[in-house]
Amino acid sequence: MVKVEIVEEKDNQDANSPYASSSSSRTSSSVSLSSVGSELDAEESFYERIVALVDIVPPTTRHKISTRFSKTAGFLKSSSKVVGNLVWIVTTSALLIGLPLALSLEDEAKIVAQEKEMIAQQQGAQQMLAPSMYPPPNANQSQPNGIVPPGF
Repeated sequence: MVKVEIVEEKDNQDANSPYASSSSSRTSSSVSLSSVGSELDAEESFYERIVALVDIVPPTTRHKISTRFSKTAGFLKSSSKVVGNLVWIVTTSALLIGLPLALSLEDEAKIVAQEKEMIAQQQGAQQMLAPSMYPPPNANQSQPNGIVPPGF
């Protein structure tokens, strides 16, 4: 927390002030400012500086900030709960309705494939048993003697 000290001696205060302009130049005053800043950093923590801001911000502004923050946090909490419930409803509905539907469609596709295979087997068997379009070669026809080119 910030501590305020009252110094009684005016001469000593002017000599130690980083803003003293009587005998100091620009560079020496900036050096003095950096040394004052480092002394403050060493003495107080970041939390203490934030707590000290309470004295700077007026109570009405602090109350407005606090209520807005709490309202925002409440809204986020309730909206996340609603979104979670919606996700739960969608996933359970998908599991209860979609999974059995997908399984039944897969079974139907298997049955259709089996029916097509059986029809193909029946057609193949009918072609094997049906008379051929080409007459079978007669056994009493003699083969020509001589040289036969390949494929004849």
